[in-house]
Amino acid sequence: MTGVQITGIGLHPFGRFDAKTTTDMGVVAVQSALRDAGRPKFQAAFCATAYAGVASGHKVLGALGLTGVPIVDVEAGCASGGAALMLAAGAVRAGQYDTVLVFGIEKMPKGIIRSSFFEPWREEAGLAATPSYFALRAQRLMRESGITKQHLAQVVVKNRANGVDNPDAMFQKPTTVDDVLASRVVCEPLHLHMLCSPNEGAAAVVLQCDASSANGVTLAAAVLRSHLPGSVLGEATPMSGIDDSDITPPSALAANAAYEEAGIGANDLDVVECQDTDAARELLSYEELGLCAKGDQPRMVDDGTTARGGALPVNPSGGLLSKGEPLGASALGQVVELTTQLRGAAGARQVDGARTALAHTVGRGANAAVVILKT
Repeated sequence: MTGVQITGIGLHPFGRFDAKTTTDMGVVAVQSALRDAGRPKFQAAFCATAYAGVASGHKVLGALGLTGVPIVDVEAGCASGGAALMLAAGAVRAGQYDTVLVFGIEKMPKGIIRSSFFEPWREEAGLAATPSYFALRAQRLMRESGITKQHLAQVVVKNRANGVDNPDAMFQKPTTVDDVLASRVVCEPLHLHMLCSPNEGAAAVVLQCDASSANGVTLAAAVLRSHLPGSVLGEATPMSGIDDSDITPPSALAANAAYEEAGIGANDLDVVECQDTDAARELLSYEELGLCAKGDQPRMVDDGTTARGGALPVNPSGGLLSKGEPLGASALGQVVELTTQLRGAAGARQVDGARTALAHTVGRGANAAVVILKT
């Protein structure tokens, strides 16, 4: 089977850009990725987006005069970029294409994320992916693991500290536990600063088969999995379904498949970018990705395991809590960060000795994507 390398990366900063369209931001990211890869000719393109509308990928490549190849738009909620990367990598491994462009674009509505996945009456009843659902998930995690609101605040402090050194992040100022806990309560136990901000941005990568680029990073696995029947995230709304702890969540399904595909285990990882839609979601990800045993998250926070200088740094980019979340660009933004880390080019936020990395996103559906990179 043909190997796959990431030979080019590009990013439009994440934030709010009222004067720019998704096409404008996509052009910036794509041009940057192609330039980084040495301007190769690509035979296909996959565009990840949830809100940009019909033929969004065509608009970006049309603006650049790069149409004529297959252009496929991919949607899987926050995991859209991971899904697009999986499809692109599969096509390269199968020998269908030598070079593929993958990019994600988004311009999120302001306020709470809305989704056509939920019928209007469900949204009105609060039975959607709202802070109330995130809060219920956080309450359960706290009850089962011993996590406190102090731990949740510490996750925010960690990620915001990392964001200080990320010029492409929306928030680049540090914070304190006291400041986080002083922000207004949105839904107990989650305070405003414990929730990420939906925003705008774009990211792009170039994949090539068995490339010999000096900057090339091996794409060892790109996996997407959906929820199993009976999951609390399954039937109709995330508030219904059978709550059964024996049902493996999609993040664990994707992680296990990715570890097998890459031929590694969680203990081999040097750096991780994971979903931190809210502070509790990051801590839940530790368990689902096999980074710790069930209930061991408080220790990881207390002893600094996941800090930038810890044994396993998590979200050195600042995560979604610093960058914000433009859905279609989110997963690919993680891949851009981790490629930069594995190249040793992350500057002040560089993780020393990083050679194996994992990216993780969870999208509405529920879909979970896990990507593993190696040098």
